[in-house]
Amino acid sequence: MVGHKVEAPFSDTFRDQMSIIEMPLSEAPLCISCCPVKGDLLVGCTNKLVLFSLKYQIISEEFSILDFERSLIIHIDNIVPVEISFCVGYVALMSDLEVLIVKLESDPKTGESVNYQPLKINNPMRQTEGISNETLQLDSDDFVICQKPVELLGEKSSQSGVSVTLESTGLDDKTIKYYHVQHLLYKRFAPDISSLVLSDDIKLHSLQLLPIYQTGSPTSDRKKLSQEKELLSLFCFFSLPHVGYLYMVVKSVELMSVYQYPEKSQQAVLTPQFLHVITSNNLQCFTVRCSAAAAREEDPYVDTTLKACPPVSMDVCALRIQLFIGLKAICHFKNHIILLTKADPEAIPERREPPKRLLSRKGTNVKFKTPPVAEAGWNLYIVDTISPVQLYKEMVDYSNTYKTAKTQSCIHLLSEAHLLVRAALMDASQLEPGEKAELLEAFKESCGHLGDCYSRLDTQYSHLALPYYKMSGLSMAEVLTRADWPLEDGSQKYERGLIFYINHSLDENLDEELSEELAAKVVQMFHMAEPKQLPHILCSPSMKNINPVTAMNYLSKLDISGFSSILVTLTKAAMALKMGDLDRHRNEMKSRPEMKLVCGFILEPRLLIQQRRGQIIPTELAVQLKDTQPGLLVASVLGLQKNNKIGIEEADSFFKVLCGKDKDTIPQLLVDLWEAQLVAGLPDVVLQELFFKLTSQYIWRLSKMQPPDTIPLRTSEDLINACSHYGLIYPWVNVLISSDSLADKSYTEDLSKLQSLICGPSFDIASIIPFLEPLSEDTIAGLSVHVLCRTRLKEYEQCIDTLLERCPEAIIPYANHELKEENRTLWWKKLLPELCHRVKCGGEKGQLYLSSLKETLSVVAVELELRDFLNVLPEDGTAAFFLPYLLYCSRKKSLT
Repeated sequence: MVGHKVEAPFSDTFRDQMSIIEMPLSEAPLCISCCPVKGDLLVGCTNKLVLFSLKYQIISEEFSILDFERSLIIHIDNIVPVEISFCVGYVALMSDLEVLIVKLESDPKTGESVNYQPLKINNPMRQTEGISNETLQLDSDDFVICQKPVELLGEKSSQSGVSVTLESTGLDDKTIKYYHVQHLLYKRFAPDISSLVLSDDIKLHSLQLLPIYQTGSPTSDRKKLSQEKELLSLFCFFSLPHVGYLYMVVKSVELMSVYQYPEKSQQAVLTPQFLHVITSNNLQCFTVRCSAAAAREEDPYVDTTLKACPPVSMDVCALRIQLFIGLKAICHFKNHIILLTKADPEAIPERREPPKRLLSRKGTNVKFKTPPVAEAGWNLYIVDTISPVQLYKEMVDYSNTYKTAKTQSCIHLLSEAHLLVRAALMDASQLEPGEKAELLEAFKESCGHLGDCYSRLDTQYSHLALPYYKMSGLSMAEVLTRADWPLEDGSQKYERGLIFYINHSLDENLDEELSEELAAKVVQMFHMAEPKQLPHILCSPSMKNINPVTAMNYLSKLDISGFSSILVTLTKAAMALKMGDLDRHRNEMKSRPEMKLVCGFILEPRLLIQQRRGQIIPTELAVQLKDTQPGLLVASVLGLQKNNKIGIEEADSFFKVLCGKDKDTIPQLLVDLWEAQLVAGLPDVVLQELFFKLTSQYIWRLSKMQPPDTIPLRTSEDLINACSHYGLIYPWVNVLISSDSLADKSYTEDLSKLQSLICGPSFDIASIIPFLEPLSEDTIAGLSVHVLCRTRLKEYEQCIDTLLERCPEAIIPYANHELKEENRTLWWKKLLPELCHRVKCGGEKGQLYLSSLKETLSVVAVELELRDFLNVLPEDGTAAFFLPYLLYCSRKKSLT
């Protein structure tokens, strides 16, 4: 007997025997509930609930047994449970007219005691509601005592006066321990006393917690399947004889649905798809909203342009009523409904209590008539519920009666059918592969039907046509062929839902291309419904096959009607180009100033750039502008970037494709764009990255002696005047460059721009040094760049040596510009000795060195005192040569 200490170990012989698990209780049990996820048992007694945790005891690798451990006692005061329901830590308990839902938390709170401490609660709510024992002892024939109906949600439900405390009793550390209680809902009903006589049958019944889990592929380990399910949402149902209530209790506690029964109910069972209710002679089936609520919890894209789901607040409806005589009890398993009936209704309970007694917390004493020895008339029925797909098809067929009337009833019925299929798909673990495929097909079909409804009806929810059509998997062409609904007079009217769907779909740049006929139909629809959208519609890649003559006719009608804008002008120019009418194209482009045209391209980027199958495709208009108005093209793309209509990488790819260059070749138009980006100071552009792009291109062209493929839009002078990042070129650089009489003038602009960038205040010189290798110092151009970079890195001595060797005429301008302030000492420590040495050596550049030495001596004589000046002069020099400078140095103090 499991639960007792067994001396002898279990053996394989126990497999063929019955295992009895004994769970002793200190009080008589009133009700019991089993957790549908973990199998734990919750037993309800008069003032406590006892939780028994299910455990697996592994005896050997091939043999394990089940056992239960009493792990928790939930003490409750002021309510006697008649029914309880337990599911993964959520506890619902119900008395005759009260419902309480709490959640057992497993995370300990600071300062809370785990062990049970008896509490004496003087709750003011209970004090005001009750009348005390003395009042209750008064003659019951003279007083009728009722309590007001109450509904408390969330933490407010802790004010109900029902105290809940926990006592942990589990010995196994592996058992989940609950430490505190979170109150979720308290609801109390008041009986109807309008007839002054209360029937004892006016009581709550059928308390149930229904979990819905995350959908997804089930784990391969079937033993752990139930433990690894992730709870998505939890619902609580309970019912009065004529009204049922369905609450959602995960994340937020709210009333979802209220069920009004046509007859007095006896019992009800809730499933994810249906609510089944029995009366004395009828089995009734109602729709539920659990799947709609769970779908919103599971999918963050529900209620967007991508996906939709019928609302939780939609009215519930009765699906069918079946006649059964003498219904007594109901339960369900998967798609089976189990019914217990008794044809001979003789076993009617007799109440001992007088009928006026309205509310008692103690159980009512019931005395049954003594049954006969062999009671006849009992029957057990197992009813298979209709398959979701078959029921869905019936509902769709029935909805066709409303299709021509265009009523909300059609949407409601199709929404019910959609939710039916969605609910079945959410429990995918119960489905066979064939069933799942059939349900998925029905799901897509239902989305298409709902899309048709919302596209036909002019309601505030017409925009839902878009997400439902998306979920249906229908192409735009298929939707358009379904959208031909002529009116009785033969005219055609297109509602907002359809227009919204097509407009949004064309704006998404789908890879689908409409035929010429369907494209013409779309243009006609928008001409009738939303003419202002026509230019945008015509720019969609999906409208590639539109006849340009047809498009031009509709655009011309916009002008006739007084609707004219820059966007219409540009669209007409594009259509004229497509027609081959270059004169009309030029006239349209000349009719507006360039800045207006840029604004037009910003309003509709697809006039220049389109995407098909993930590839960037320049339009015919963009190709034409490249050849005729490249400045307008670059300004327009820059405007798109400023307004976040195109990314940096997209713009680069666009110009490469437009100019027919491969990935490694950079067209001049793209360099023009980079220079424009630098001038405009785009906030999302990484400055150093842009510097790198430009300098790399300048260096590549200079090293390859490669001129630009088109005339640059800006000269170096333009950039220096317009952009602070391009600095004034140092004077000594111009002296250095002018010394090369054989310089190729075809790439001097690239050289000037590179030099200007290096002279600018923002450029990071160290980043470019590794890329200077292709640019040889053998050329004056390369030499100027290398010396500039070394100068910016403060390598002055090396620069002095290089200039003295390669271009002595630039050394004095270089020294005047660079050797200042803390670098002033290099005049006499570095430059003066070097010049003296080179003058003494003579050579063909001796005269240049001599003139540079004289200018150097003039500067040093001014800067140094006489004694210091004497110290820096060479010992083997000619006195007559240095004498004028010595005299000036000795007399400058008296002169000052």
